[in-house]
Amino acid sequence: MAAVNASLMAMNGATLLQRKPAERSTTSRQLRVKCMAGPKESRQSPSTPPEKVSTKFKDVFAFSGPAPETINGRLAMLGFVSAVGVEIASGRDLFSQLATGGVPLFLGSAILLSVASVIPMFKGVSKESKSQEIMSSGAEMLNGRFAMLGLVALALTEYLKGGPLIS
Repeated sequence: MAAVNASLMAMNGATLLQRKPAERSTTSRQLRVKCMAGPKESRQSPSTPPEKVSTKFKDVFAFSGPAPETINGRLAMLGFVSAVGVEIASGRDLFSQLATGGVPLFLGSAILLSVASVIPMFKGVSKESKSQEIMSSGAEMLNGRFAMLGLVALALTEYLKGGPLIS
């Protein structure tokens, strides 16, 4: 953004750095930086066609590809909310939920969410292209990361406590 402002100011003939006149009695120099925002339209990049998204299996499921963190984040969000919800409703901790029939439900929901997440990726649709003001892809990624941490913290806390966190 600073580079855009600098180039806009250079085009308008303005300077970025303006020196304040130094007084003769002091030995230090002062430097004043003036930053100005341009019009909102000038800060946006010109409309460029959307990037081509690779639909190859290797690229979609690469370590830095879109699928791993998206799928893991969505599953963690579902798992965290489900674990806390069942714990509030029944008073059972996470490990007893898994021991009493939770694994088939987890596997079923994991397969369903994974397939539903991967199909648009193989069609070349990126998450960023569907991102909106409130429901943004960045917010989904951050919520997924917090859900992953929350699920691990819930399991660790219940293991150390020896029972449900919420009772």
